Amino acid sequence: MKRRDVLSTIGALSVGLTASGLVKGEALHPPYKTVDRKLETEILVIGGGTAGSIAAIQAGRTGHEVTLVECQSQLGGTITTAGVAFPGLFFAWGKQVISGVGWELIQNAVELNGDSMPNFSLPHGREHWKHQIRINPALYAILLEEKCLEAGVDLRYYETPTSMEFKDNHWYVETVGKGIRAQIKCKQVIDASGNAMAASIAGFDLFKEKVTQPGTLMFTLGGYRFEDLDLERLKVSYEMAIDRGELIRGEFRGNIIALLKEKGDNVQHILGADSTTSETHTLANIKGRESLLKHLRFLKKQPGLGNIRIEEMRTETGVRETYRIDGLYRISYEDYITGKTYPDAIAYSYYPVDLHTHEGVVPEQLAEGIVPTIPLRAMIPKRSRNFMIAGRSICSDQLANSGLRVQASCMAMGQAAGAAAALAIERGVTPAELDMIELKRLIETHGGIVPPAAKTSKS
Repeated sequence: MKRRDVLSTIGALSVGLTASGLVKGEALHPPYKTVDRKLETEILVIGGGTAGSIAAIQAGRTGHEVTLVECQSQLGGTITTAGVAFPGLFFAWGKQVISGVGWELIQNAVELNGDSMPNFSLPHGREHWKHQIRINPALYAILLEEKCLEAGVDLRYYETPTSMEFKDNHWYVETVGKGIRAQIKCKQVIDASGNAMAASIAGFDLFKEKVTQPGTLMFTLGGYRFEDLDLERLKVSYEMAIDRGELIRGEFRGNIIALLKEKGDNVQHILGADSTTSETHTLANIKGRESLLKHLRFLKKQPGLGNIRIEEMRTETGVRETYRIDGLYRISYEDYITGKTYPDAIAYSYYPVDLHTHEGVVPEQLAEGIVPTIPLRAMIPKRSRNFMIAGRSICSDQLANSGLRVQASCMAMGQAAGAAAALAIERGVTPAELDMIELKRLIETHGGIVPPAAKTSKS
């Protein structure tokens, strides 16, 4: 285009802008307004993490209407968004104890990514992580979404509940999200938020430890050869940095060598990490990234680490513990380590007591042959109807919860909750009134493994 033509075009655009403020292809729109929705479903799942996504798929596969509300942009929670992409444990003492929907997804993820399973026939001894399964978290998130949609689940990302009311045997739940305010009427609610958010909004009692377990930001480091490092010299420099107040010992369990040997992974500890509110979760994320950054700057000054870099980092600091419900039954540490059985046991949980503290973590392995179980009553808040919890917020003490909270156990709880919600609708009862034989049969029909009923009373 000639200079004269360019100037002419600019002049024409200027006139147009002066006249209307618009150029070709633009149009004026009215001011932004929040859209109100009125929705009705049978089962509402709040939280699409490890337990909630499985609950939604299970409930959907029974043929019921299911809506899943998730405040993030994807499903999977701890496995995907927080990056703890090595779920376990599905096998105990050479026998599979957790299967069903979650196991189906793990198998799909391993196969599609060209990965391999551990040899579960080999005892893991005190190294339980040998039976954890490394998967591609991005692929797992996509597979979860696909299976939810195949099961007819209505997915609603970027939304969170703000009010809940139970009347006329229905729950009325208000959620808010990007440009949307929804009123959702449903028959059953499954709170899989990971912090008992829905239970709290609904008015049920919760409890929380004065000192909760620290959180962890998952990341991967690269740009160095561990075998070339002068580890003794590095330890001295690390201790000096701690003495100067530049680094905090507890943030990497006082072990800078483990940080480098593992290239990041699951070694960070952020004290007080809490996902309960947007403010506390924001602070946990900031602290996790600040800790990584200051340690990275320290390491770059050390011999052999001048090219160290962050190769991958998850989007948020993973949180191990927040609130738990006051349920119809509280699982104790003694219950867990002795493998207590219950008449309403609906899932197994196999993992060492795994309490993280500011000093680190020393897992307490279960005695040979012990496989803990989870009663349905621990998933039901006192004084509730048509309401269940799935995942780490079930009723349990801190030590028992440190073993119950892991992914495979949460998947089993999610499947049980989805089946219980569906069956409760069909029988016109609240979940606590279900026939356990019928519920277990439904779970088994969908591939789940359930413990045999105990012969003791429910008290």
